Amino acid sequence: MSNNAVFVPHFHWDREWYEPFQVFRHRLVAALDTVLATAEADPDFRFTVDGQLAAVEDYLEMRPENRDRVAALVASGRLAIGPWLILLDEFLCSGETIVRNLQLGWAAAAKLGGAMPIGYLPDMFGHVAQMPQILARAGFEHAALWRGVPSSVQGHAFRWRGPDGSEVRTEFLFDGYDNGLDVLLVPDEIGRALDEYAEMTAQRWGNDPVLAMAGTDHVAPDPRLASWLRRDATDERPITIATLAEYVQEHARDEVTTVVTGELRSHVRGNILPGVLSVRRPLKQRMAVAERTIDHAERVNALWSAKDESQFLALAWHKIIESTAHDSVVGSGTDETADQVEARLAEAAHIARAVRDGALAERAAAAPSDGYLVANPLPIPRTTLVEVDVLTPQDESALVATAADGSTRPVQLTSLAPTVLGDERVDASQLERVLRRIHRRELFGRQIDRYELTPGKLVFHLAEVPTSGPFDLMILRREVAAAAAAHPGEWTVLTLAEARATALVPVDVPASGLASFRVEPGSAAEVASATVASATATARGLSNGLVSVELNSDGTFDITGADGTVLRGVGRLVDGGDRGDSYNYGPPAKDVLVSDPTDVVVDVLETGPLRARVRITRSYPLPTALSDDRDVRGDEIVSTPVETVVEVWAGEPFVRVSTSFLNRSADHRLRWHAPLPSPVDGSASCGQFSVTERGLTAEGGWGEFPIPTFPASSFVSAGAATVLLDHATEYEVVGGDELAITLLRAIGSISVNIHPLRDEPAASEIPAPGAQELGVRIDNRFALLPSAAGWQAAEAVAHAEAFRNDVLVTRGTGAAGGPLPEDGTGIRVDGADIFVSSIRRIPDVGTEVRLVAMTSGGSTARISGSFTEGTTVDLLGRPLSSVPAPEGLELTLGPWEIRSVVLR
Repeated sequence: MSNNAVFVPHFHWDREWYEPFQVFRHRLVAALDTVLATAEADPDFRFTVDGQLAAVEDYLEMRPENRDRVAALVASGRLAIGPWLILLDEFLCSGETIVRNLQLGWAAAAKLGGAMPIGYLPDMFGHVAQMPQILARAGFEHAALWRGVPSSVQGHAFRWRGPDGSEVRTEFLFDGYDNGLDVLLVPDEIGRALDEYAEMTAQRWGNDPVLAMAGTDHVAPDPRLASWLRRDATDERPITIATLAEYVQEHARDEVTTVVTGELRSHVRGNILPGVLSVRRPLKQRMAVAERTIDHAERVNALWSAKDESQFLALAWHKIIESTAHDSVVGSGTDETADQVEARLAEAAHIARAVRDGALAERAAAAPSDGYLVANPLPIPRTTLVEVDVLTPQDESALVATAADGSTRPVQLTSLAPTVLGDERVDASQLERVLRRIHRRELFGRQIDRYELTPGKLVFHLAEVPTSGPFDLMILRREVAAAAAAHPGEWTVLTLAEARATALVPVDVPASGLASFRVEPGSAAEVASATVASATATARGLSNGLVSVELNSDGTFDITGADGTVLRGVGRLVDGGDRGDSYNYGPPAKDVLVSDPTDVVVDVLETGPLRARVRITRSYPLPTALSDDRDVRGDEIVSTPVETVVEVWAGEPFVRVSTSFLNRSADHRLRWHAPLPSPVDGSASCGQFSVTERGLTAEGGWGEFPIPTFPASSFVSAGAATVLLDHATEYEVVGGDELAITLLRAIGSISVNIHPLRDEPAASEIPAPGAQELGVRIDNRFALLPSAAGWQAAEAVAHAEAFRNDVLVTRGTGAAGGPLPEDGTGIRVDGADIFVSSIRRIPDVGTEVRLVAMTSGGSTARISGSFTEGTTVDLLGRPLSSVPAPEGLELTLGPWEIRSVVLR
């Protein structure tokens, strides 16, 4: 047994949680003031700043005069900062966001003297499978963490292996990140307490010294800590104060042989609090929108804009990454914290949208104003549907979409816009007030094409694109004033819009490219030739030639896939009570499940030929809340209509589904079910650069029941059913024969003291009424991809990307009637099971492309575009090797390999 001990003073700083960010920052400033003063007064003192630069940035924003003090302590090795910008929840953001988090934290730490080279992950609620590769490809050899480690790890360290084979030595904080505090509880008894702890945990340490993490949440160590430890150190029991990096790199010497591969989601040595996956659904959806918007912004800016928008994009990324904190996006904070996170994510999306739209506007200038420009964010060519506003001819069936090469495609009108925007009676003396609505030529969001002025009547004709020549507001004012004087009394003012409709148009778009089209009347021959595979819908079902849907009387439906696979009874809804909290689902002991609707109504919304849609409305008698006895659902019932829109698009092998309802019940969980054709023994879910296979159970052994609900980001697959997802989502394979997706989990407390599936509170019992989502419309969207051969044969990675990433559409701003610009191709990436995580401009360097081989067999990727050289870089952007690439770049990727290349 080792008699040595190494104490690591630190704190764990939840940036926002049961208090909002600014309240916690006030405490942070005081805590770091104490840390700096202690370190400067006592040369033996060391401090580890929680692995996240955000704490330092937040501090220096309030104490800029202390920047040199911080840098001096970092340079001396007595203050360990970074490497992350924020301690994130790994399952509730994308893999790309994890990489950017590390990049921003590393870069910010470099400006203060350098980051701690340890992948410190102390309090995440489990860890993703690809984290070892992310760390290794950024040059890290070590990690340190607590939650999720399986029972196979009996020591204090293990080799954590990613699916690609990458490994990092990982320090296991088996007693949490505060195990040293019990030793320090009575300062006069530190020696005795340390001896007892060392003996109690001796089998863990081998010949390595005891690691005593001396810190906890939101508290600086006592300034007397170093003097206490000096007093109790002896020759027989040496005590050292170190940073975490010093312990791992200098003190831990035993050979580590235990290997753990893949994700860490065991409950055996600590709670992983899986309920955070489904609580406060809007935060997860906001995160997905922000990530998608900034990804698109980076791609179109890199490939189609002359402007360097890196400062705006960096700001948006910073706000996204701030929001990934494990008490932020998870939704385990107060309502005011959740509101702040949601607003921050919305702001990040706004910044990214401005960059994206600005880049598109540069290119839209080359397209006529009666045409549209389409940008494809994916690096593969695709044919997809876009929805645009068009003029409506008398014969609606005569419309076609004409591309730049003169080819025509069919058009499907989905809705007609009103033509009468205003019909008013105004006294002649008030006509001038009507004219105040006009801003230069704009009126009611449209442009004045022409006007008619006759005695007692003024008619405005509005258009999206005027065709009648110049308009002079001063002349109109003069004419109206004269007419009003000549014809006093009541006038009629009509405001008429040209007949317009919303139209669906199929568009062929090159890889990462641009295409344009206009919708116009076509000849009979053009209309006849503009055909595609047809989508159809009736009250009995839908079909597009690849996949078909048959509606059932109970509101569920059967899906037949392209390979003949049939999924029956899809879309069953099951609602049950939830007496838990933001951290854990808690079923009432006497739960009553509601799964049978009281009525079912089917409406056919669109009959094709490009898109077919039906709406199924089912009403359910849901209890409004739990009773006073929280193990029983209440007697008050509210009828809750749930709308499910089922649609098929021409050419797609999957069925799109969206659900919507107004939530009027508290303390419940609603799940959407897809029964499986035959029992399965596990599932596979896609997210964070890998597809992770899981069984039907989870490993337990601590104080938390191992409920087998799991996270998925891009898709989840079980047997013949693959569900493509819009945002990070909780799922469960129930009984091995039914896939359940959580639509809503409504609870009212951050934590509850008494929980049926958890021994101890996860936090204080603080009300969180906003997490009930009462009076909120609950919207979800996903898609079903049936395939008996499983997710890989069904090309689920590619279909999930197509489902999540719509093309971008904007109206041209050039002269109406002008020629359509030729299609343009950006960067193209070909290869089976290749996922492209990012395409972005690196100012003064080149265009960076990040790829992942989403397969256990590896893959070959071929990149083509306007470049002549490719440089492989690590995940921190440091060059590794360069090759000439005058005709493109071919890369051989190993299983699940992440590769980053810069193209010049």
